Amino acid sequence: MKQQCRKVFSAGLLALALAGCVQVNTTSSGVVGINRSQSMLLTAAEVEQSSAKSYAGQLSQARGAGKLNTDPALTTRVRKVTQRLIAQAPTFRPDAAHWKWEVNVAETPELNAYAMAGGKIMVYSGLVKKLQLSDDEMAAVLGHEMAHALREHSREMLSQAYAQQMGLSLVGTLAGFNQSQLNLAGMAADVALSKPHSRTMESEADIIGLELMARAGYNPNAAVNVWNKMMRAGSGNGPEFLSTHPSGPTRIQDLQAHIPQVMPLYLQTKRG
Repeated sequence: MKQQCRKVFSAGLLALALAGCVQVNTTSSGVVGINRSQSMLLTAAEVEQSSAKSYAGQLSQARGAGKLNTDPALTTRVRKVTQRLIAQAPTFRPDAAHWKWEVNVAETPELNAYAMAGGKIMVYSGLVKKLQLSDDEMAAVLGHEMAHALREHSREMLSQAYAQQMGLSLVGTLAGFNQSQLNLAGMAADVALSKPHSRTMESEADIIGLELMARAGYNPNAAVNVWNKMMRAGSGNGPEFLSTHPSGPTRIQDLQAHIPQVMPLYLQTKRG
Protein backbone atom coordinates (compact mmCIF):
# COMPACT_ATOMS: atom_id res chain seq x y z
CA MET A 1 0.00 0.00 0.00
CA LYS A 2 2.97 2.24 0.64
CA GLN A 3 5.23 3.69 -1.98
CA GLN A 4 7.85 6.40 -2.04
CA CYS A 5 6.08 9.74 -1.72
CA ARG A 6 5.97 11.66 -4.98
CA LYS A 7 4.23 14.74 -3.70
CA VAL A 8 6.16 17.86 -4.59
CA PHE A 9 6.46 20.33 -1.71
CA SER A 10 6.73 24.01 -2.53
CA ALA A 11 10.14 24.47 -0.92
CA GLY A 12 12.93 22.58 -2.63
CA LEU A 13 14.84 22.74 0.63
CA LEU A 14 12.55 20.01 2.01
CA ALA A 15 13.92 17.34 -0.31
CA LEU A 16 16.25 15.72 2.18
CA ALA A 17 13.98 16.28 5.17
CA LEU A 18 11.15 14.49 3.41
CA ALA A 19 13.15 11.39 2.56
CA GLY A 20 11.01 9.43 5.01
CA CYS A 21 7.70 10.57 3.55
CA VAL A 22 5.38 7.82 2.36
CA GLN A 23 2.15 7.86 0.45
CA VAL A 24 -0.56 5.64 1.88
CA ASN A 25 -4.23 4.91 1.59
CA THR A 26 -5.31 4.35 5.16
CA THR A 27 -8.59 2.58 4.41
CA SER A 28 -10.20 0.42 1.79
CA SER A 29 -12.62 2.30 -0.44
CA GLY A 30 -15.89 0.72 0.75
CA VAL A 31 -18.96 0.99 -1.44
CA VAL A 32 -18.68 4.77 -1.27
CA GLY A 33 -15.35 4.69 -3.10
CA ILE A 34 -13.03 6.76 -0.89
CA ASN A 35 -9.55 6.05 -2.26
CA ARG A 36 -7.47 9.23 -1.89
CA SER A 37 -3.78 8.69 -1.16
CA GLN A 38 -2.35 10.57 1.82
CA SER A 39 1.19 11.87 2.40
CA MET A 40 2.55 10.91 5.81
CA LEU A 41 5.75 11.89 7.57
CA LEU A 42 4.85 10.56 11.01
CA THR A 43 4.13 6.92 11.83
CA ALA A 44 0.74 5.73 12.96
CA ALA A 45 2.30 4.53 16.23
CA GLU A 46 3.69 7.97 17.02
CA VAL A 47 0.35 9.66 16.51
CA GLU A 48 -1.60 6.99 18.40
CA GLN A 49 0.73 7.28 21.40
CA SER A 50 0.38 11.04 21.41
CA SER A 51 -3.41 10.80 21.09
CA ALA A 52 -3.67 8.28 23.90
CA LYS A 53 -1.73 10.58 26.19
CA SER A 54 -3.84 13.57 25.25
CA TYR A 55 -7.07 11.62 25.68
CA ALA A 56 -5.99 10.42 29.12
CA GLY A 57 -5.42 14.04 30.06
CA GLN A 58 -8.91 14.99 28.87
CA LEU A 59 -10.42 12.15 30.90
CA SER A 60 -8.49 13.18 33.99
CA GLN A 61 -9.60 16.78 33.63
CA ALA A 62 -13.26 15.85 33.16
CA ARG A 63 -13.12 13.36 36.03
CA GLY A 64 -11.53 15.94 38.32
CA ALA A 65 -14.30 18.40 37.50
CA GLY A 66 -16.96 15.76 38.18
CA LYS A 67 -18.10 15.84 34.56
CA LEU A 68 -17.11 12.40 33.26
CA ASN A 69 -19.91 9.91 32.55
CA THR A 70 -22.19 11.53 35.14
CA ASP A 71 -25.34 10.45 33.27
CA PRO A 72 -25.27 6.62 33.28
CA ALA A 73 -28.25 6.30 30.93
CA LEU A 74 -26.70 8.61 28.34
CA THR A 75 -23.28 6.97 28.65
CA THR A 76 -24.80 3.52 28.15
CA ARG A 77 -26.74 4.74 25.13
CA VAL A 78 -23.71 6.36 23.52
CA ARG A 79 -21.57 3.28 24.07
CA LYS A 80 -24.26 0.96 22.67
CA VAL A 81 -24.48 2.95 19.44
CA THR A 82 -20.71 3.21 19.21
CA GLN A 83 -20.16 -0.51 19.68
CA ARG A 84 -22.39 -1.27 16.71
CA LEU A 85 -20.35 1.14 14.60
CA ILE A 86 -17.04 -0.25 15.86
CA ALA A 87 -18.12 -3.70 14.73
CA GLN A 88 -18.26 -2.34 11.17
CA ALA A 89 -14.93 -0.48 11.27
CA PRO A 90 -12.92 -3.48 9.96
CA THR A 91 -14.81 -3.07 6.67
CA PHE A 92 -12.53 -0.10 6.05
CA ARG A 93 -9.44 -1.35 7.88
CA PRO A 94 -9.10 -4.79 9.51
CA ASP A 95 -6.61 -3.58 12.12
CA ALA A 96 -9.33 -1.42 13.68
CA ALA A 97 -10.70 -4.60 15.23
CA HIS A 98 -7.63 -4.59 17.48
CA TRP A 99 -7.66 -0.91 18.45
CA LYS A 100 -8.09 -0.10 22.13
CA TRP A 101 -11.35 1.76 21.61
CA GLU A 102 -12.56 4.00 24.43
CA VAL A 103 -15.91 5.79 24.57
CA ASN A 104 -16.79 8.39 27.19
CA VAL A 105 -19.26 11.23 27.70
CA ALA A 106 -18.35 14.62 29.10
CA GLU A 107 -21.07 16.66 30.81
CA THR A 108 -20.85 19.98 29.01
CA PRO A 109 -23.32 22.16 27.10
CA GLU A 110 -21.08 22.31 24.03
CA LEU A 111 -22.32 20.71 20.81
CA ASN A 112 -19.28 18.63 20.05
CA ALA A 113 -17.75 15.16 19.76
CA TYR A 114 -14.41 13.83 18.61
CA ALA A 115 -12.50 10.62 17.90
CA MET A 116 -8.73 10.65 18.30
CA ALA A 117 -6.26 8.35 16.56
CA GLY A 118 -6.59 4.75 17.65
CA GLY A 119 -10.28 5.04 18.56
CA LYS A 120 -10.38 7.39 21.55
CA ILE A 121 -13.91 8.85 21.47
CA MET A 122 -15.52 11.62 23.49
CA VAL A 123 -19.11 12.83 23.16
CA TYR A 124 -20.27 16.06 24.79
CA SER A 125 -23.65 15.70 26.47
CA GLY A 126 -24.89 19.00 25.03
CA LEU A 127 -24.71 17.57 21.52
CA VAL A 128 -27.15 14.78 22.30
CA LYS A 129 -29.42 16.66 24.69
CA LYS A 130 -29.72 20.03 22.97
CA LEU A 131 -30.23 18.54 19.53
CA GLN A 132 -32.40 15.74 20.93
CA LEU A 133 -30.56 13.20 18.81
CA SER A 134 -32.18 9.87 18.04
CA ASP A 135 -29.95 6.78 17.99
CA ASP A 136 -29.79 7.00 14.20
CA GLU A 137 -28.75 10.65 14.37
CA MET A 138 -26.21 9.86 17.06
CA ALA A 139 -24.81 7.14 14.81
CA ALA A 140 -24.34 9.73 12.07
CA VAL A 141 -22.29 11.94 14.41
CA LEU A 142 -20.23 9.06 15.79
CA GLY A 143 -19.72 7.50 12.37
CA HIS A 144 -18.38 10.82 11.10
CA GLU A 145 -15.93 11.12 13.97
CA MET A 146 -14.84 7.49 13.75
CA ALA A 147 -14.19 7.97 10.04
CA HIS A 148 -11.68 10.72 10.87
CA ALA A 149 -9.83 8.20 13.05
CA LEU A 150 -10.01 5.41 10.47
CA ARG A 151 -8.67 7.70 7.76
CA GLU A 152 -5.95 8.95 10.17
CA HIS A 153 -6.74 12.55 9.37
CA SER A 154 -4.96 13.73 12.51
CA ARG A 155 -1.78 11.95 11.39
CA GLU A 156 -2.13 13.58 7.99
CA MET A 157 -2.58 17.04 9.49
CA LEU A 158 0.33 16.53 11.90
CA SER A 159 2.52 15.40 9.01
CA GLN A 160 1.62 18.52 7.05
CA ALA A 161 2.41 20.74 10.01
CA TYR A 162 5.64 18.87 10.69
CA ALA A 163 6.71 19.32 7.08
CA GLN A 164 5.94 23.01 7.31
CA GLN A 165 7.89 23.35 10.53
CA MET A 166 10.94 21.61 9.05
CA GLY A 167 10.71 23.81 5.98
CA LEU A 168 10.60 26.96 8.07
CA SER A 169 13.55 25.74 10.13
CA LEU A 170 15.61 25.00 7.04
CA VAL A 171 14.78 28.32 5.47
CA GLY A 172 15.38 30.10 8.76
CA THR A 173 18.78 28.55 9.20
CA LEU A 174 19.87 29.54 5.72
CA ALA A 175 18.52 33.05 6.16
CA GLY A 176 20.34 33.52 9.44
CA PHE A 177 17.26 33.70 11.72
CA ASN A 178 18.03 33.47 15.42
CA GLN A 179 16.68 30.72 17.69
CA SER A 180 13.84 32.80 19.12
CA GLN A 181 12.55 33.50 15.62
CA LEU A 182 12.69 29.80 14.79
CA ASN A 183 10.74 29.01 17.97
CA LEU A 184 8.11 31.54 16.91
CA ALA A 185 7.84 29.79 13.55
CA GLY A 186 7.35 26.51 15.39
CA MET A 187 4.54 28.07 17.43
CA ALA A 188 2.86 29.19 14.24
CA ALA A 189 2.99 25.61 12.98
CA ASP A 190 1.46 24.44 16.26
CA VAL A 191 -1.45 26.85 15.79
CA ALA A 192 -2.10 25.21 12.43
CA LEU A 193 -2.75 21.93 14.22
CA SER A 194 -5.81 23.37 15.93
CA LYS A 195 -7.47 24.41 12.68
CA PRO A 196 -10.52 22.49 11.44
CA HIS A 197 -10.19 19.58 9.06
CA SER A 198 -9.94 20.41 5.39
CA ARG A 199 -12.91 20.27 3.04
CA THR A 200 -11.62 16.98 1.65
CA MET A 201 -11.21 15.39 5.07
CA GLU A 202 -14.64 16.50 6.21
CA SER A 203 -16.24 15.10 3.07
CA GLU A 204 -14.45 11.78 3.52
CA ALA A 205 -15.62 11.57 7.14
CA ASP A 206 -19.19 12.36 6.12
CA ILE A 207 -19.32 9.68 3.43
CA ILE A 208 -17.44 6.92 5.27
CA GLY A 209 -19.56 7.66 8.33
CA LEU A 210 -22.64 7.21 6.17
CA GLU A 211 -21.53 3.71 5.19
CA LEU A 212 -20.57 2.79 8.75
CA MET A 213 -24.00 3.72 10.10
CA ALA A 214 -25.82 1.93 7.28
CA ARG A 215 -23.84 -1.26 7.86
CA ALA A 216 -24.58 -0.98 11.59
CA GLY A 217 -28.32 -0.83 10.92
CA TYR A 218 -28.87 2.91 11.34
CA ASN A 219 -30.90 4.82 8.76
CA PRO A 220 -28.45 6.89 6.66
CA ASN A 221 -31.13 9.54 6.07
CA ALA A 222 -30.55 10.55 9.69
CA ALA A 223 -27.23 12.12 8.65
CA VAL A 224 -29.18 14.76 6.74
CA ASN A 225 -31.39 15.33 9.78
CA VAL A 226 -28.32 15.95 11.95
CA TRP A 227 -26.92 18.54 9.60
CA ASN A 228 -30.26 20.33 9.40
CA LYS A 229 -30.35 20.43 13.20
CA MET A 230 -26.79 21.73 13.27
CA MET A 231 -27.63 24.48 10.83
CA ARG A 232 -30.61 25.57 12.92
CA ALA A 233 -28.54 25.48 16.11
CA GLY A 234 -25.78 27.53 14.55
CA SER A 235 -27.93 29.96 12.57
CA GLY A 236 -26.75 28.39 9.32
CA ASN A 237 -23.06 28.16 10.19
CA GLY A 238 -23.08 25.00 12.30
CA PRO A 239 -21.45 24.68 15.72
CA GLU A 240 -18.12 23.11 16.66
CA PHE A 241 -17.57 19.66 15.20
CA LEU A 242 -19.32 20.40 11.89
CA SER A 243 -18.17 24.02 11.63
CA THR A 244 -15.81 23.38 8.73
CA HIS A 245 -16.23 23.33 4.96
CA PRO A 246 -18.21 22.33 3.01
CA SER A 247 -21.14 24.51 3.91
CA GLY A 248 -24.39 23.08 5.21
CA PRO A 249 -26.32 22.98 1.92
CA THR A 250 -23.32 21.56 0.05
CA ARG A 251 -22.81 18.95 2.73
CA ILE A 252 -26.44 17.88 2.61
CA GLN A 253 -26.31 17.57 -1.19
CA ASP A 254 -23.19 15.40 -0.94
CA LEU A 255 -24.77 13.16 1.68
CA GLN A 256 -27.98 12.81 -0.32
CA ALA A 257 -25.97 11.86 -3.39
CA HIS A 258 -24.33 8.96 -1.52
CA ILE A 259 -27.35 7.68 0.40
CA PRO A 260 -28.49 5.48 -2.56
CA GLN A 261 -25.09 3.75 -2.43
CA VAL A 262 -25.42 2.74 1.22
CA MET A 263 -29.18 2.30 1.54
CA PRO A 264 -29.03 -1.36 0.36
CA LEU A 265 -26.62 -2.06 3.23
CA TYR A 266 -29.10 -0.59 5.71
CA LEU A 267 -32.06 -2.47 4.21
CA GLN A 268 -30.08 -5.69 4.38
CA THR A 269 -29.73 -5.29 8.16
CA LYS A 270 -33.50 -4.86 8.41
CA ARG A 271 -34.12 -8.01 6.39
CA GLY A 272 -31.64 -9.94 8.49
